[in-house]
Amino acid sequence: MVANSDKAPTPPGSNSVTLRLHSSVEGQGSPLVLLHGLFGMGSNLGGISRALSDVFEVHQLDLPNHGRSSWTDDMEFATLAAAIHAYIADACDGMAAVLGHSLGGKVAMQLAMDHPEAVSQLVLADIAPVSYPPSHSSAFAAIEELAAEPPASRREAAERMRGHLQEEAVVQFLLLSLQRTGDGRYRWRFNARGLRDNYAKLLKAPRDGTYPGPTLLVYGALSSYVDEEGDKAARRRFPAVEFVTIADTGHWLHAEKPAEFNASVRYFLLRNVEGESA
Repeated sequence: MVANSDKAPTPPGSNSVTLRLHSSVEGQGSPLVLLHGLFGMGSNLGGISRALSDVFEVHQLDLPNHGRSSWTDDMEFATLAAAIHAYIADACDGMAAVLGHSLGGKVAMQLAMDHPEAVSQLVLADIAPVSYPPSHSSAFAAIEELAAEPPASRREAAERMRGHLQEEAVVQFLLLSLQRTGDGRYRWRFNARGLRDNYAKLLKAPRDGTYPGPTLLVYGALSSYVDEEGDKAARRRFPAVEFVTIADTGHWLHAEKPAEFNASVRYFLLRNVEGESA
């Protein structure tokens, strides 16, 4: 079963403006929430969703300012985590396993540290609880060019983005977030200006805290996102953390090595679900 919905729950104990989160739900079992990375959307994690939907009720969410979810000027990790917490309270009976890649992993960390009672297990994909240097200037240049003058076709969009981006995989990834509008032009699903304005915040480490529950950090051996500093920071924040390295892959490990990534996540999650076996 696959269901799509747009939920705008109110965070428990909060009077702040609510953020509507678009979700796609498939499978049956205990709930598992998936959080994508910067410039993405929930469907980017469709491979892991399909791999686990036989044993979990998988919720693929669009983060605020991404996909079909609400736009906001406030992208503090605590704000994003509060929106996910509210979703879990409303759609998952108050508790879920949570998997986050890259930016989604930082949001998942903050959620687990702020609301440990709502996170049964935590999986972090190629991200650590540290600050990172800026590394998306070329992507923002491509994004802003297309925002200023929307292309008439995906082919045109790709050609123009290649003027800024050398990595074809990044071009193809960004194309997924273009949608055709009523005038026949292609525009970004995500809030390009909001992401640019909040970019410095998104590079920071999540605010202080710890999460004592079962935690898995899966990272690519060729990625620079989890180094010695990140390893130490993860052990401080998540004392029960386990590490899995996937050989010959980089930051996009779930797309580059899906079989290995899915198997590692499945084994970890099922090992910690009572009554299930891998």
